[in-house]
Amino acid sequence: MTDLAFLDATAQAELVRAGDATPAELVDAAISRIEAVNPQLNAVIHPLFERAQAAVDAGLPDGPFRGVPIVVKDWDGMLAGAPFHGGNKLLKSIGFNAPSTAFLFQRLEAAGFVIVGKTNTPEFGFQPTTEPEAYGPAHNPWDTTRGTGGSSGGSAAAVAAGLVPVGHAGDGGGSIRIPASACGLFGLKPTRGRISLGPDDSEAWANMVVRHVVTRTVRDSAKVLELLAGPMPGDYSTTAPPTGPYSADVGADPGKLRIGLRTRAPGDLAEVDPVCAAAAEETGRRLEALGHTVVVDPGPAALDEPTLLDSFIVVLAAEATAGLELLATVAGREITEADVEPLTWSYAQLGKVLTAAQHVTAVGALQSWARRTMSWWFDGGFDLLLTPTMAEPPPVLGDLAYDPEQPGREGARATPFACFTLPFNVTGQPAVSVPLTWSASGLPIGSQLVAMTGREDLLIRVAAQLEAAHPWAGRIPPVHA
Repeated sequence: MTDLAFLDATAQAELVRAGDATPAELVDAAISRIEAVNPQLNAVIHPLFERAQAAVDAGLPDGPFRGVPIVVKDWDGMLAGAPFHGGNKLLKSIGFNAPSTAFLFQRLEAAGFVIVGKTNTPEFGFQPTTEPEAYGPAHNPWDTTRGTGGSSGGSAAAVAAGLVPVGHAGDGGGSIRIPASACGLFGLKPTRGRISLGPDDSEAWANMVVRHVVTRTVRDSAKVLELLAGPMPGDYSTTAPPTGPYSADVGADPGKLRIGLRTRAPGDLAEVDPVCAAAAEETGRRLEALGHTVVVDPGPAALDEPTLLDSFIVVLAAEATAGLELLATVAGREITEADVEPLTWSYAQLGKVLTAAQHVTAVGALQSWARRTMSWWFDGGFDLLLTPTMAEPPPVLGDLAYDPEQPGREGARATPFACFTLPFNVTGQPAVSVPLTWSASGLPIGSQLVAMTGREDLLIRVAAQLEAAHPWAGRIPPVHA
């Protein structure tokens, strides 16, 4: 049988349809790869091998990805009967299993995907690196001393190393794009409301959280988005349906676009490493070679307003406080400082002293800021904004760890990794990280493209153009299946 490790999901599904492989063969091969390689990565923390094989034996839906193995993140959605710990040591210690299944996972399984495991994530998704106390760090397959990004870092490591072709991911401040950049993958954050958060979430982080996948190819991401798009009844946020199938946008002409290039961090919140700025600039030159106009531009003026981060922290603190109350309900007792990590505890303590009025004011300020930001796409006549995905290359493991002698350092140290991505969770716009560049030391360096709300089709068309001109899926990390 064909070596499956670095075939994308589309190619694996084609093998099944052609009769050249069976779902059982695809799933068993993925299990073997996980067993062989995961000890070096700590990407898959909850193997679901028996569940996967039972699903195959019971007969899979005749969907477009019938038999293709996938991993799902241990956060951003429940899977009934499977562990749901969110990187938290208390949930791990009590062995908490999910009581329900997210609408997103129902759709993935209806499409024929087979879930073979759940992946590592930072506690409650609060960090742009995947190093939870509960499970230990996920290791980057390009350099195992480096982080995988977060909070979907386990999924990204698993896909990058060839354990599976697709990994579920969620993004509240960059958690699809950051790990995609860190691990050399394609990561598309959809428009707010494009994919349902139900049934357990109506909105999350003041409606900044969205969910999708990380992949090696644009066509996989486009097809999965096509399958996942659309609301479930009662969704808090929805968006206009696409004008056509996203899979048809792969290879379609995007037209000649006007693209603004910004390499300075929003609000000068971080110093941008020259390698990250250079990667965005190189992406700009490649876009120009494809016929687009790239203009060095500061981008939306609102990006440099000083209040965005303050308002975001208010929302995050409120979410942490509410999260600990839910954790107390599950545990059946009051939560103590020993039950969570220091960053989570500090956010929750801040949330306890904030007033309801402060939260409402912060959410209103974020919404107002989003309107000012999005006006750039209209007033300036731009189609896309191009930036680095992160202001620094993937960090050395431990660099964002809690230091009792420097309280709050781990939160501040996270800023360079999310400063370019977070703004577009606030606006709800779709954005992608494309893996076009590697550093001299062999680390992936992603570039971010941002479109107007609802224009995932444009991002897919441009990303597919770049992928065709500068293929990346054939680049294999040192640690791989």
